Amino acid sequence: MFALGVDVARNAFRRPFQVREFVQQCWFVVSVTVLPTALVSIPFGAVIALQIGSLTRQIGAQSFTGAASVLAIIQQASPIVTALLIAGAGGSAICADLGSRKIREEIDAMEVLGVSPVQRLVVPRVLAAMLVSVLLNGMVSVVGVLGGYFFNVILQDGTPGAYLASFSALAQLPDLWISEIKALVFGFLAGIVAAYRGLNPAGGPKGVGDAVNQAVVITFLLLFFVNFVLTTIYLQVVPAKGS
Repeated sequence: MFALGVDVARNAFRRPFQVREFVQQCWFVVSVTVLPTALVSIPFGAVIALQIGSLTRQIGAQSFTGAASVLAIIQQASPIVTALLIAGAGGSAICADLGSRKIREEIDAMEVLGVSPVQRLVVPRVLAAMLVSVLLNGMVSVVGVLGGYFFNVILQDGTPGAYLASFSALAQLPDLWISEIKALVFGFLAGIVAAYRGLNPAGGPKGVGDAVNQAVVITFLLLFFVNFVLTTIYLQVVPAKGS
């Protein structure tokens, strides 16, 4: 899998670039992920806002509800939600497509003809997953923050001014950067794992189905581990605002 990732990174800059395939895959991934991602981000932001609002009320720190909830959504929830939907919907479709091509021996035929399957099929799909993941992460951040604001102000009788003021007082631009970096890395991982399992099915239609299940599970495990590593590095490198 690591070798495939290196091969994809090397072939991404090699001509000719499959522009048509890249655009088609971007549209396909968007079509299967944008609606579920939007629907998931609303309750996700609401749950975080309600939980943090209840906690801050107990300790007498209601004025920091906005900052805590928005930072939690942007830094952690948004890239994770995006990556889970990219892996679960887009990644599984990519794995199934490549796996069906493999068992029909289309991949072997391409290699016999001297066409690189990685450059022709894998690179556009991985780049499409990365691009869509970054774009969806921005959408989830906006929808999640708006949902958290609505539920905190309407259901918990929070103050709109305090919600926005605390956010502007503690949040900083690198918080958005790390969110987009996470989304980019998660999209790359989801695409690589899906492509690897799709190119190496056990054999037959049942093997393709097993490969899809394995791709989703492996991607989820990698996402949470890489998220822990990136968050730890970010908190060590970037000082908190006002510290």
